[in-house]
Amino acid sequence: MNKRLVLHSISKIFIIEAVLMLLPTLVSLYYKENDCALIFLEVAAAIALLSIPTATFVLKPKTNSLGSKEGIAIAALCWIAVPILGALPFYFSGAIPSLCDSIFESISGFTTTGSTILTDIEALPRGILFWRSFTHWVGGMGVLVLIIAIMPSDKNSSALHLMRAECAGPQVGKLVPKGKSSALILYIIYGVLTALMIVFLLLGKMPLYDSVCHAMGTAGTGGFGIKNAGIAYYDSPYLEGVITVFMILFGINFNLYYFILIKRFSEIYKNTELKVYLGVIIVSTALITANIMGIYKTVGKSFRFAVFQVASIMTSTGFATADFNIWPEFSKMLLIILMFVGACAGSTGGGFKVSRFIIMFKTAKKSLRKILHPNSVNVVKSDDKALDIETVHGVNSYLIIYLTMILASLLLISLNDFDFATSFTSVVTCINNIGPGISRIGPMDNFSIFSDFSKIVLSVDMLMGRLECLPLIMLFSPSMWSRKF
Repeated sequence: MNKRLVLHSISKIFIIEAVLMLLPTLVSLYYKENDCALIFLEVAAAIALLSIPTATFVLKPKTNSLGSKEGIAIAALCWIAVPILGALPFYFSGAIPSLCDSIFESISGFTTTGSTILTDIEALPRGILFWRSFTHWVGGMGVLVLIIAIMPSDKNSSALHLMRAECAGPQVGKLVPKGKSSALILYIIYGVLTALMIVFLLLGKMPLYDSVCHAMGTAGTGGFGIKNAGIAYYDSPYLEGVITVFMILFGINFNLYYFILIKRFSEIYKNTELKVYLGVIIVSTALITANIMGIYKTVGKSFRFAVFQVASIMTSTGFATADFNIWPEFSKMLLIILMFVGACAGSTGGGFKVSRFIIMFKTAKKSLRKILHPNSVNVVKSDDKALDIETVHGVNSYLIIYLTMILASLLLISLNDFDFATSFTSVVTCINNIGPGISRIGPMDNFSIFSDFSKIVLSVDMLMGRLECLPLIMLFSPSMWSRKF
């Protein structure tokens, strides 16, 4: 382990975070929130002044060779430290007086979970609300992917190690031979889709500030709102339709958008994950629409609320236009199932991922066929390509860790003595980076009811879900830190 290189790289990331804080500073100045702007500026300056020496000469590594160990360490430490530093403007501005709550809110933002402890969102300064939504946008595609895209690097293998450590899904590869170019392409696609959404929201007469904040929240599939009533505040079928479509788009593997650009349409047509993803959304919407007809009376209104909530939960965005706490048990149970399913691998969405469920189903099918035909040769395939045994084993290993984390967290959260629905869905929604849950943490409620201890547990769950457990777990492995400075 090249520890000097790890700390050197993290220091560079801190400088980038300090630069990013200048954007909410400008927003605060525009809205004449001078005190808020000063806080952002002071925090950014402090981070930069402390990081520049270690990023330049104090911890300059003897070699820039970055392997898988270094990539995992940078990803894990970065995702712990960046949200903590990102919480400082919340705390020092007084927008969130509790440091624990500030860190919870920041982790929820960067991991694109969208769970909040705030009870009166509209009381916050616009600069702070912008920073909340901006953390979604930065964390959606990945902090390290952003760093790779904008910082000069001549080590393509180093870029790929960082992307593998941070990006979600059973497989992570390069779009083009250079890892840096892959990161840049991803962010260009991400930025263009975000800009398109802003335009469509503006066409629906949503104010520019609101459009930018909601577009960033949707792009990162995070779900932080700027109104106490959420998206329901606008009461606009058009705006809900735009957000629904873009939530679904951001839940699709971004590699497919690249295939569109290079006209490899066959890759899209035969993509099993995309077919299953869209199929689950269509079927779930139809079932919930039929189930909630008794509440909303008309098919149109029932469909409008059903499709928005289905898209929001499955893509892990977390926006809401209806209180699904009052829906029939069948609809609520279906939404909980969608929390587990999640979006596509290689998207900004959370959850267990559609691709993993497909691999698990095909692996189970192969095992059953092997029992019936012991001498047959059965290979697990995805899109007509044989999956290597490491990928299949990786899915099974992740499932074990994933379920263990849920059970352990549920046991710790139960110390609050809340009802089962609240405790269970609080863990599920955080580890899957969804946002709202059921019962006392429904779409019209928040997480302020939990103790500081529980908020720490749920914060760990959010980080575990965003990094898919392994990088954080590997931090505690002695073999990771065997080499000295």
